[in-house]
Amino acid sequence: MRFKRLLFALLLLSVSEFKSVAADKGSKEKSDSIKTGWNFGALPAISFDTDLGFQYGALVNFFDYGNGKRFPAYNQSIYFEVSRFTKGSGVYRFYYNSDQLVKNYDLSVDLTYLPDQAYDFYGFNGFESVLKKTWEDDKSDEYKTRMFYKFQQNLFRFKVDLQHKIGDSKFKWIAGVNLLNFSISSVDIDRLNKNKSDANKLPSVQSQPGLYEKYIEWGIIKPGDANGGFIPELKAGIVYDTRNVRVNPMKGIWTEAVITAVPTFLGAESGFTRFALTHRQYFTLIPNDLSFAYRVGWQQTLGGRVPFYMEPQMITTAMTGYATIGLGGSKYLRGARRDRVVGDGVVYGNFELRWKFARMNFIKQKFYWGLNTFLDMGQVTKKIAIPNIQPLHDTVTDYFNPGAEKMHATYGAGLRLAMNQNFVIAIDYGVAANKQDGDTGLYIGLHYLF
Repeated sequence: MRFKRLLFALLLLSVSEFKSVAADKGSKEKSDSIKTGWNFGALPAISFDTDLGFQYGALVNFFDYGNGKRFPAYNQSIYFEVSRFTKGSGVYRFYYNSDQLVKNYDLSVDLTYLPDQAYDFYGFNGFESVLKKTWEDDKSDEYKTRMFYKFQQNLFRFKVDLQHKIGDSKFKWIAGVNLLNFSISSVDIDRLNKNKSDANKLPSVQSQPGLYEKYIEWGIIKPGDANGGFIPELKAGIVYDTRNVRVNPMKGIWTEAVITAVPTFLGAESGFTRFALTHRQYFTLIPNDLSFAYRVGWQQTLGGRVPFYMEPQMITTAMTGYATIGLGGSKYLRGARRDRVVGDGVVYGNFELRWKFARMNFIKQKFYWGLNTFLDMGQVTKKIAIPNIQPLHDTVTDYFNPGAEKMHATYGAGLRLAMNQNFVIAIDYGVAANKQDGDTGLYIGLHYLF
């Protein structure tokens, strides 16, 4: 996405602390570096995402550190967010994580509603789907509509994951249920045109259909998938975890192998199975200050047919944000357009240098400032089948470039502000190495990428 100006958002941080009423009055005074009881970080949800626009709303993350013996590990984390984006998206989320509610079991519960008036859709198989930026540029002679690569999507998600340690080893088994309901349609042009001058109004879908409408017309999107559907996903896998801490580890390995199944007997219109293998590793370069971290992963469909709206959804055992969509955007390929790289199988890699360059105490809390540099990569390894496209005749090259898929790459830098090692404000700025992936991306939110 082209930037004429780089806009920076103002982050306002308000934090507080209160001691657990159940704390032992006779215990010794805790070190200032150890947190006990309940702690929370709260933010006005004032952020910016290249794909979504400016965000407004509020979020709060509560942490229960108990008696502090496990710090920086927490007993439980409770997260709430209610926010909207100026480009029509919204986030309504509750997330809970604890390894103490059910003793020795790591439990995560996610309940989220994500309405999106203009969800990105660039076709399938990465570079084999051509990105024509002039079609969405209203100052270009080739302009079609600013909504050409968009459709409307509302997603409801209820997700429960459970992990349990296998004996005294570093291995854990994982099981989970992920219920997703997708409601999809053409962009509501009449709604977006409200209060706009005639010169700025978008053309109707009937007069100027977008890529979503064309894919339906050409039979690439199946009629039964065009308006979304219900996805009941069952998950099982194994995790190997030697990280020294959960958030921004300085050493250790975090590897997981997960298989998911979506059976028709639970209400899915199309049954399928997928597999994901993810490896993360962390190295200390300068004790306490500088580390190198990387994540590599592979995800692929094993059998059945995945509906087009489910293809971008990534399989993961830990959600660091409200979205789990794949290559392109803030979580896997920073700087590329959201969902630019979609296939039946993908590989990816993220490589980061992480430097904690300053520390401070403020309002009885421990903070550190961090600086990251990163390289992100990804590619389709199993393509989504495209039916006969000959009826397009001489326009076929405007949409498809068979055989063009290769490695996608982005690079950039980021800033972090962490409170008590767990509540992390994150700013990343990424650049796409190939203009077919976009231009640049600015992302402001929470957490390290992995």
